[in-house]
Amino acid sequence: MTVSVTEARNKLTQLLTAVEKGERVTIERHGRVIAEIVRPCAKTAPKFGTLKGVVSMSPEQFYEATRPMTNKEVDDFLQGHY
Repeated sequence: MTVSVTEARNKLTQLLTAVEKGERVTIERHGRVIAEIVRPCAKTAPKFGTLKGVVSMSPEQFYEATRPMTNKEVDDFLQGHY
């Protein structure tokens, strides 16, 4: 659905209801598109701390998991021995 700025201002509630039903609303000013109203994407970024209590790691384990590989470890990995 395409509406003018004035129409969007006067019918915002109805436009939002249409968006809730999955319709895309385009707002134009003098025949030029200036905005679109769409439903937000269902995918949201995970919140920090979501795995709290599920994954636990001691500081020593964290260090071991995140430290850079040594040259020997890289060579072993490239030769398929890792």
